[in-house]
Amino acid sequence: MQKKFKPNVLDKDQTVYFSLGEGPGMKWTMWIGPSKCEIKEGKLVENADNFLKTSADLFVQMITGKHKPGMMDFMRGKISAKDPMALQPLFKAFGA
Repeated sequence: MQKKFKPNVLDKDQTVYFSLGEGPGMKWTMWIGPSKCEIKEGKLVENADNFLKTSADLFVQMITGKHKPGMMDFMRGKISAKDPMALQPLFKAFGA
């Protein structure tokens, strides 16, 4: 994912926590901004600026641009986020 990062898409630094399921390799913390992207396994911050909870499969579809999250995804519980509107610029930072 870090290899797909496109600098200067975001306008501020932020932390994002991803929960893609239960078990090893399913929880991640990302520090991202205009010129940086660092991702580490685990929930490494107590209060992230944003969080995204979804399935690993749907996450891959979103980050590759194959699925654009819509209101129904949130209403049906397929996706949960602290700030859903902030997800679109985040995905654009990876070319989606």
